[in-house]
Amino acid sequence: MSAAAIELPLFPLNVVLFPGTVLPLHIFEPRYRQMVLDCQQEDKPFGVVLVKGGSKFMHEEAYEVGTLAEIHNLRELEDGGYDLMAVGIRRFHIISQHREKAYLSGLVEPYEDEHEPEEQLVGSVQQVRHLFETYLNMLLNSPDESDIHANLPEAPEDLSHFIAYFLEIEDSKKQHYLELTSTHQRLAEEITILRREVPFMRQLLSKKPNDDLTMLN
Repeated sequence: MSAAAIELPLFPLNVVLFPGTVLPLHIFEPRYRQMVLDCQQEDKPFGVVLVKGGSKFMHEEAYEVGTLAEIHNLRELEDGGYDLMAVGIRRFHIISQHREKAYLSGLVEPYEDEHEPEEQLVGSVQQVRHLFETYLNMLLNSPDESDIHANLPEAPEDLSHFIAYFLEIEDSKKQHYLELTSTHQRLAEEITILRREVPFMRQLLSKKPNDDLTMLN
């Protein structure tokens, strides 16, 4: 067990949060209202973890790698619930779990990518940035690609996490990216997906509005 291990409230969700990304949350269940209250009183974050398929309500089973989230823009609602922004900080690996409180908690340790030489990543970073800027521009229908370029993370690992969060892929695939410990591999797999998705989206967007109707006649 790592000396950096900490006790953390765990929030199982049907979403994968990555470091450097933001997840808006509406907290309404009593157990998670208590979790937010405890986090505020103890000045501590919570962990966002993906729920495993087939989990039962109140007895959710989570994947062992998740993302530590800080609470920002907290707003208490009239019904006692909360709206907040969960800001992903860093990844963790769950060592053990328990349900001593109303919500799931666990002992967790830091989970990080292995060190890889910068020169090994330069080519992949340049390629994935270009592909993702094109992808995001089409997805958002943005007229100004420079805005997208300016807001992308610079560090290779941060960029790989950011892209993984915004790709339109299954949660299981996103969890795979979260669990990878190689930035180079994560970028390479994202390049493969974007090489497929960019031409597909370009083809869809280039179709005339009445093309589908014409095909039906």
